[in-house]
Amino acid sequence: MHITVRLFAVYREKTGQKQVTLELPEGATLRDAWEALVARYEGLGSFNHSIVGSVNAEYTTLSTPLRPDDEVAFIPPVAGGDHFAIVESPIDEGALRQAVEDPGAGAILIFLGTTRNQTGGRSVEYLEYEAYEPLALRQMETIAAEIRQRWPEVKGVALAHRVGRLAIGEASIGIAIATPHRVHAFAACRYAIDRAKESLPVWKKEVWEGGEEWIEEGPGVMV
Repeated sequence: MHITVRLFAVYREKTGQKQVTLELPEGATLRDAWEALVARYEGLGSFNHSIVGSVNAEYTTLSTPLRPDDEVAFIPPVAGGDHFAIVESPIDEGALRQAVEDPGAGAILIFLGTTRNQTGGRSVEYLEYEAYEPLALRQMETIAAEIRQRWPEVKGVALAHRVGRLAIGEASIGIAIATPHRVHAFAACRYAIDRAKESLPVWKKEVWEGGEEWIEEGPGVMV
């Protein structure tokens, strides 16, 4: 089936195209369309951490099935604002910073929650994360709104959570906060990780030699 993809800003510059046509198999999803673009234009691969897309002018999730003649748009990250993502590839610290950069920011704080190799006396080999993506993204927006209500001077909030299999030492969650002064950046970042841990619909499975277990710890489990 034929799909039309519109490209803007940095995506347009990386590809040299404002619009491209993709030939995808029946049943392909929005994620498949992005992967087809990356295969054609390698320069887009650096944005795998922050894919936001729409179908027929409606924001939607990457798992959305596409239909013949759909118009797809992928939305580049916008500096100096809020950005939220559920990603399968490693979290990019530089991209988190870029997402919140603002001329009025005197502090940009980046927090990474990384996977550890010991839990409860067990030696963990790797972890798996699973998320209900639409609800998780909506809750990230809620957390950002709460932060802006508590600290109106905040210039930008970015949250990204990894899903899939993670090796020890990889980041499962990334948060970036931009503020005029560092004291508010530290406070807002602490609030963001605490709220994410208690409210995001994200689940963690620990795998060790000879066993595995889904960890139960509230609605969501971060690190």
